[in-house]
Amino acid sequence: MKNDFLNNRVGQILTSDRWKQANQKLLAKMIAEFTYEEMIFPEEQQAGEWLLSISKDVNYRFSGQSRLMDSLYVNPTSIERWDGAEWKAAGDAIQFIHDIQKVLKMDPSTIAYLIKEYKHTLLADVHILEKKEHKTAKDLLRMAYSEIEAEMEGHPWITYNKGRIGFSYRDYIEYAPEQQRMTKLHWIAVHKTFATFHSVPGISHDDLLKMELEEECYKRFKDVLLDQDVHASDYFFMPVHLWQWEEVIVPFYAEEIATKNLIYLGPGEDLYLPQQSVRTFINQEYKNKHHVKVPISILNTLVFRGLPSERTVLAPEITQFIQEIRDGDSFLSNECKVVLPGEIASVNVNHPDYVNLEASPYQFLEMLGVIWRESIYQFLDDDESPITLAALLYEDQHERPYILELIKESGLTVEKWVEQLFEVILPPLLHFLYQYGTVFSPHGQNTVLILKDNRPHRLAVKDFVDDVNISDQSIPGLDKLSKDMKNVLRSEAPEGLCQFIFTGLFVCHNRYLADILDRKANLSEYRFWEIVSETILRYQKRFPHLQDRFELFDMFRPTFTKLCLNRNRMLAYGYKNGDDRPHASEYGKVRNPLYEVAKGHIKM
Repeated sequence: MKNDFLNNRVGQILTSDRWKQANQKLLAKMIAEFTYEEMIFPEEQQAGEWLLSISKDVNYRFSGQSRLMDSLYVNPTSIERWDGAEWKAAGDAIQFIHDIQKVLKMDPSTIAYLIKEYKHTLLADVHILEKKEHKTAKDLLRMAYSEIEAEMEGHPWITYNKGRIGFSYRDYIEYAPEQQRMTKLHWIAVHKTFATFHSVPGISHDDLLKMELEEECYKRFKDVLLDQDVHASDYFFMPVHLWQWEEVIVPFYAEEIATKNLIYLGPGEDLYLPQQSVRTFINQEYKNKHHVKVPISILNTLVFRGLPSERTVLAPEITQFIQEIRDGDSFLSNECKVVLPGEIASVNVNHPDYVNLEASPYQFLEMLGVIWRESIYQFLDDDESPITLAALLYEDQHERPYILELIKESGLTVEKWVEQLFEVILPPLLHFLYQYGTVFSPHGQNTVLILKDNRPHRLAVKDFVDDVNISDQSIPGLDKLSKDMKNVLRSEAPEGLCQFIFTGLFVCHNRYLADILDRKANLSEYRFWEIVSETILRYQKRFPHLQDRFELFDMFRPTFTKLCLNRNRMLAYGYKNGDDRPHASEYGKVRNPLYEVAKGHIKM
């Protein structure tokens, strides 16, 4: 009966109208992002009308607007394709990939897998469109943080953003965050000779289990081990995702199961919702319990969604490093009151057949582990509410932006709300950069905006452990890092460090937000970036003793190296199984809107 329901349901959701709309939106995104990454070069024929010449027989035309940062807004419903005989409405994103394949000289194998990712993405987009028919942007005002996460639509820049290679359709329905299905995590016991536990001072493995498991559940798990004739004290308990258990752990760790180094305990009691990363879960029954991050070995966006063993092991130590900076700095702790939910404990399990294999593909080194992260709820006052920063890009089925609903409820003007937004977000990020030569990636998914009365109030940054990078310059404090920390944390030259704010926040989030506010709220893109610039200059005026750092980490330089995410998959890395996670491709330069604004190069 369950199979019949699932199959009948997909037929109801996958309508021709929704499929067309999903294709139009994806095609518009592909044209815009491939233009940004300098893979295609449409030309403006007259004000707001663009032509993309691909070959003698294939051209595209559309309405759009040129934007700062070498970007382009493309109207999805305006796109037409010339097939050599006539112009027709364009609504086939996969056809576009075939059209540009020879021009870009893409490898056929890459194209084949890329089409698979696009097909998966389109399928998810259709489900999202169907869901949007039942709610408006205003409805998000009443949603909890984890519920808003489930309304998000994936990476705004990466075009194949919901590929999730490895999931079946049933898996998609069960585990994709936009499906908003409650799930239980399953637990295993791993022998202590086979795994390592790591934590911040003051938290033991037993302490953690008492916080995470109800007494009856904990007793049930210990009884399982008693039945197996082993001692619970010889094992670490850890949660796993059911998909990972069935698809990866049982096949890859069969020997360890046979020798009782790994024992399945059963499902936990608590219900969780997955976040946008798919592999991180928020407890829906006990908000103050930890958020749980477990590997799910599917390929999504650029990487397999495992847990890198070196970062899993060092997560508590990196947490201490970042939180001690915050706690020891009155500006960050008392004035900004920035929230940094720590990854306070972890268990790492290396696979014995892969851990010592030279140049092993990285996915096989990330299959089994867990990280417990502090819940954001335990840091909030009663009148505060968190939202993912990515929510500010949300538009409902009527193209009404969620941010405008927030602004309306706040009582502020659009400009004042945006000023307050950047006054909340930028100073703490800049302070970590300028004062401590330390950054993490504040993109829309990792950045949490804490609201009060629907106004930006405080900043929280989660999942920062994966992205902490430090300066390669001589900056006090960085020389005190442990050898292990120095080996794992990437050291970056000044421009590379600035990229975490410029690309992570400005390119990956702000250029979309600026476009929405320009089109929907009459806040010009120029004024948007003026506000960003004014916020940075106000911070710099506040800390004149850091003048040499302002020059070293120059956020106002004319251009930055352009980092490319779609180009990485399509033309550089493809789908090969390397020994390191793929990183953004560097290609060309992107003009810095802060420089353009400061120099007055833009005529409005």
